[in-house]
Amino acid sequence: MGSTADKIKGATNEAVGKAKQGVGEAAGSDRMKGEGAAQELKGKGQKAVGDAKKAAKDVANKTADAANKNL
Repeated sequence: MGSTADKIKGATNEAVGKAKQGVGEAAGSDRMKGEGAAQELKGKGQKAVGDAKKAAKDVANKTADAANKNL
């Protein structure tokens, strides 16, 4: 999966997780709040993976550019 896809999935999971927490709060459901918190955390992790992939790709591209300039 590419960095953009990871970021999109992460943002979606974060939003759904926050919504679940809100529903859990309104309904008085600790289970729903817990599920929402877990899903939000999962989304944050996915976004971090996407950011790391993008950073690695940027470094690889800069290294390749520098190597090409020295040829």
